[in-house]
Amino acid sequence: MASSSKPIITLVFIPILVSFFGTISHGTVVETDNITTTNVGVIIDVNSRIGKEQMTAMKVAVDNFNNKLSLYFSSSGGDPLQAAYAADQLIKEKQVQVIIGMETWAETALVAKIGNQAQVPVISLAAAIGATKTTQWPFLIQMVTNFSNQMDCTAALVHSFKWRRVIVVFEEDMFSGDSNMLAMLSDALHNVGSVIEHHLVIPPFQSLSHPLEFVREEMMKLNNIQPRAFIVLQSSLQFTSLLFSEARKMGFIGKDSAWVITDTIASFLDSVNSSFISSMEGVFGIKIDYSENTTSFQDFKKQFQQSFRFEYPEEDNSNPGIYALRAYDSIATVIVKVLNIDRLVVAGTDEIKRRELLVSDAVSGFGLLVFAKVGVQLCNYKVHDEVVMFFGGIRRVSKSFLGRAPLKL
Repeated sequence: MASSSKPIITLVFIPILVSFFGTISHGTVVETDNITTTNVGVIIDVNSRIGKEQMTAMKVAVDNFNNKLSLYFSSSGGDPLQAAYAADQLIKEKQVQVIIGMETWAETALVAKIGNQAQVPVISLAAAIGATKTTQWPFLIQMVTNFSNQMDCTAALVHSFKWRRVIVVFEEDMFSGDSNMLAMLSDALHNVGSVIEHHLVIPPFQSLSHPLEFVREEMMKLNNIQPRAFIVLQSSLQFTSLLFSEARKMGFIGKDSAWVITDTIASFLDSVNSSFISSMEGVFGIKIDYSENTTSFQDFKKQFQQSFRFEYPEEDNSNPGIYALRAYDSIATVIVKVLNIDRLVVAGTDEIKRRELLVSDAVSGFGLLVFAKVGVQLCNYKVHDEVVMFFGGIRRVSKSFLGRAPLKL
């Protein structure tokens, strides 16, 4: 594959894995009838759609892999302090050997600190924002996209449509490195000749007593800004729903405006209802693509749907989204790296770990898992020079993918 001089949209799915796994001595490994049982703590919002998908996928993974894991689920309710308390209790009471979960950096930061103190690995499912944020937590592992690559993707899209000035929207999070993300986006835009003209900063959604009125007031301030190209850098599912619903009502979504959302937001869309999607018609999203045609995915999807429908009959959509796939991969990561097992049995087929630094379809079939020390990139990716439109497929622009992580727009 060769790169092109045309604007390129790139995205990479690189989980980061620190090198301490070989020396883990904490946690409990229980021998029961000569079968080794490992305790794994899971901290998610079990009442949210994403949490339900994650729980289902992890249970499917444990059933599929020929290994004995005991999963202990604890609900954070999206509250960072509750997540930290849950981590402390899982370590002290359940003697877990590893903790998985956390969808925000607010949760991840507090849980990672507790994991460091107890020397228990923490596998975060929150979006990664770069090595600078993780070096202070040597026991933290990131399973999600490197944020700087998303900023390059966003800037490439801005450049392709010749948007010289943009408005950035983001929901604040005291632990998420807002300034770091904005700096990365600003640098990426500068490289393509564009600038951030205005910031629309939203306090954490849960802290707003009247979120609807707040959004309306803030949007009204933007009426006189032309042209209107918006980049929604970071927001919760609740705020995203409110923002686009009101923006459409107020005429901010249409021929005179353009909207782009990053992968952290676009990934929600795998798991939302049709009314949510309809409010976002015409929006561009940067999102990891994955093949749904592989045998491994189809087998997983069938198992997932059967289990999900049984556990949550009230849910209309039983399809697994990217959050489910990442949760499934996190269990594979625990088995292969934490437990140092080179051979797995997946759906009755004996699979061998291909090599120490690369676990690909042998583990899950849902994407490339690259294990590296913090700050070290092990693979050189080459890029196709196409890009595809996302959300409704109104027209085709081109199509791009980086390494084995294709990208949808």
